[in-house]
Amino acid sequence: MESSVLQESRVHIKAPGKTGVLLVNLGTPDSPSVPDVRKYLREFLMDGRVIDIPLVQRTFLVNGIIAPFRAPKSAKVYRELWTENGSPLKYYGQIVERELQKFLGDQYVVKLAMRYQNPSIPAGLAEFQQLGLTQIVVVPFFPQYASASTGSVYEKVMDVISNWQVIPQIKFTNTFFDHPKFIEGFVRNARKYMAERQFDYFLFSYHGLPERQILKGDVTKTVCRLGDCCDTLHAQNQYCYRAQCFATTRLLVRELGIPEGKYITSFQSRLGNNPWIKPYTDEVIKELPKKGIKSVLAFSPAFVADCLETTIEVGEEYKEIFEKEGGEHWQLVESLNDSPLWIETIADLVQKA
Repeated sequence: MESSVLQESRVHIKAPGKTGVLLVNLGTPDSPSVPDVRKYLREFLMDGRVIDIPLVQRTFLVNGIIAPFRAPKSAKVYRELWTENGSPLKYYGQIVERELQKFLGDQYVVKLAMRYQNPSIPAGLAEFQQLGLTQIVVVPFFPQYASASTGSVYEKVMDVISNWQVIPQIKFTNTFFDHPKFIEGFVRNARKYMAERQFDYFLFSYHGLPERQILKGDVTKTVCRLGDCCDTLHAQNQYCYRAQCFATTRLLVRELGIPEGKYITSFQSRLGNNPWIKPYTDEVIKELPKKGIKSVLAFSPAFVADCLETTIEVGEEYKEIFEKEGGEHWQLVESLNDSPLWIETIADLVQKA
């Protein structure tokens, strides 16, 4: 017979330890002041996965041109976005952190982090390091994979953890653009507006990327044409950001019953003079009233929390463009923010990981 000591030892070995869950969104300035915005822009744009040019050129571009001249303009826009609770992106993230902790229970430790600025990834991981966790699950808050977003989070986490003497099991979630609850979250938000009025057209606007970054993702150099190759998702382009965006649109269109010819997928927020993935949202919008389209329901399904790119860019700036060209009604579908479906989506991602 086995000794009671050995039996007890096996019980302890089998007892599960806690799992750390690191939720990572892109980031936000600590305040809408010019110095804080400049600090945020410098950290964000100096990431070699965001501006993928040689370090010397990137340093000159960011520190010599973009940060000094763009920070005052961006600070003004951030002041429009800011609420009594601060940055919406951080505010909703903090609520999600609390609600997910309740949902998952005591066997999990949930922490919110930002890829750039605060709360930082190193700070969150440092807390985990002290807890003796069995494993850590990292959840980047980006529905579609891109090197500049999900890939950057992976790199930062691995860079921090590589310096630990004891490294627990690390798991990363990847994409969730096709997760049923993620899709249903946007569908429910959209149906509120569709129940109130008839829309002539539906626009699905995603954050843009330089074309060169999409082309780099095709390691075979045989698949990507930046065109109709994104109309289907298959093994060779399964991690193509543009193809995943088109796939997200198809899922939303199907669930909402939107007919062909009544919607478009486009890309926003381009920076600089190099070509970015097309079509460009601002150029698409200018043409809509010329086609007799007077009312548009707009989506931003690359973002899980309202932020500058959704509330200001799509919700206000694009509305102004649309109305200037003769459009009459523009409505933005809000992001998932702190909705129960979004909490359930993350919980499912964590538990499957």
